[in-house]
Amino acid sequence: MFSSNRIKTLCFTLCCISSLAIKSEAAKRPNILLAISDDQSYPYSSIYGSKAVETPAFDRIAREGALFTNGFCASPGCSPSRAALLTGRHTWQIEHAGTHASSFPAKYVTYPDMLEQAGYFVGYTGKGWGPGNFKIDGRKRNPAGPSFSKKKTKSPQGISSTDYAANFADFLEAKPDDTPFCFWYGDHEPHRSYLKNAGIDACKNLADVHVPSFLPDRPEIRSDLLDYCVEIEWFDKHLGLILRHLAEKGELENTLILVTADNGMPFPRAKANCYEYGIHAPWAVRWPGKVKAGRVVDDLVGFVDIAPTFLEAAGLEPSKPMPGKSLMNIL
Repeated sequence: MFSSNRIKTLCFTLCCISSLAIKSEAAKRPNILLAISDDQSYPYSSIYGSKAVETPAFDRIAREGALFTNGFCASPGCSPSRAALLTGRHTWQIEHAGTHASSFPAKYVTYPDMLEQAGYFVGYTGKGWGPGNFKIDGRKRNPAGPSFSKKKTKSPQGISSTDYAANFADFLEAKPDDTPFCFWYGDHEPHRSYLKNAGIDACKNLADVHVPSFLPDRPEIRSDLLDYCVEIEWFDKHLGLILRHLAEKGELENTLILVTADNGMPFPRAKANCYEYGIHAPWAVRWPGKVKAGRVVDDLVGFVDIAPTFLEAAGLEPSKPMPGKSLMNIL
């Protein structure tokens, strides 16, 4: 017969083994990082061939992972597009959340909620879901998660003072050891307003900018587009710093990173319009060991596919109904 002390020792040992197994399993799960700019159309990234903008961080994600040429957001406006991304549901399936500057019913679960329930450490900086009032429908926090946006920096006129990269560093410091994370880097750029002639002052060349055929090809338009490109570079700068923080923490290689934009550029016939420049977004994914580097993907993908992709990567089942399809078979 086992003595009482032996039974206690055996139970303690089994608990320790179980705890270690849980920690080991958690360590295998990837971190999830979404980087989303505010009002950026395809093809305004240097890896797509744009000569007026330099996006080394986005280009790195694309080179070391997969670059998508046909990534489309869910709406040409911020709130509904971000809500579709968060829920994996089309805008017409989420009531007020599918409209602009409205509310976000609490009954619609977001992928950060699901990952948090599965043991992920969750947070966001900058712009999460918005604009709108998420508290109307009983939510106590932004649908993107708890906010990490206290750190500020000196920024050029027209650019948010939120120090996105420093806030991400705070998030990493707050994360418990042996816990995977889910983070939303929501840049406020290149949303208007712009500092006039910022592009010219940054020594950009009017001749280098791509002017869509639906806009007048005038010096004023070219200069405005260069100002827009300056703000894209601000987003990319902080993305590069975030990658550096991940590397310093030893988390970069176990992080699934998806970079995109919520809707198109704030120009006529783009943002707020269901034409290509309103909904065609830059899109790149990096996940070492899972996503083969150097691929260019022409498959048609959309925002409702992002939540199920993240959930499958974390070993979870998508909630129902979630019509979006995981991109893991493509990746």
